[in-house]
Amino acid sequence: MTLLSKTCLALLSVSVMAVSCKKENTNQQNDVENTVLQKIKAQGFSTDNVRKVEEGYLVEGDIVLTEENLNDQSVSPSLLIANSEQYRTTNLVKALPKMAKAATSQELRSAIIDHLDVTITQVSRLEQVFELLGEKTVALRCDAMEGIVKEGERVISDTQPGTNTRDVGIILAAQKVEHYEISTYGGLAQMAITLGLDEIANLLQETLAEEKEADQHLTNIAENDINYEASGEENNFKV
Repeated sequence: MTLLSKTCLALLSVSVMAVSCKKENTNQQNDVENTVLQKIKAQGFSTDNVRKVEEGYLVEGDIVLTEENLNDQSVSPSLLIANSEQYRTTNLVKALPKMAKAATSQELRSAIIDHLDVTITQVSRLEQVFELLGEKTVALRCDAMEGIVKEGERVISDTQPGTNTRDVGIILAAQKVEHYEISTYGGLAQMAITLGLDEIANLLQETLAEEKEADQHLTNIAENDINYEASGEENNFKV
């Protein structure tokens, strides 16, 4: 295997980790009813270490879901695809439902959830690439994606719910994800072309096109009215 081939394989492994899936292992709490845990799961959040608090239920350490949140069906039934009984997705796929739930704009929420379905398809596409290379699918930790996802979570925790200011932050965080993926898949596609791996190049270019489309869609949502509305809001950062 050439040095370029090894580099390509290493980058692919990181890409898998950025959007990979692993077996779910929930740690359900005795003081939280199973029906509540199922609702939390359906909204796209982990059921590990859920705690009952005055406002509702504390999930993932820093997010409070009220009874109204739990009964809200507007996010999308497609969340169940990423959080089915068989699998819980990590990193990006796990982060997307949290962003969608926190968004104020219905258009933004829908865009994020639509891209969740696309991202799940991209996981399968990466697995195809490994098969074509005759290699076992290996997921390596992606520090860059992990950092970007944490930035998105901080935007949510630092801004007031129900504001356009929060939506601006979510869009910026989401576009950081898209730009990282665009650079990664773009580079991988060019490597595949150089190595004469046309079928793999086509698969990677398909994902690259999806990421560019998602990035442009987020820009359109921001420019339509969210940025303007946010500019007229008072300070909506938590202190």
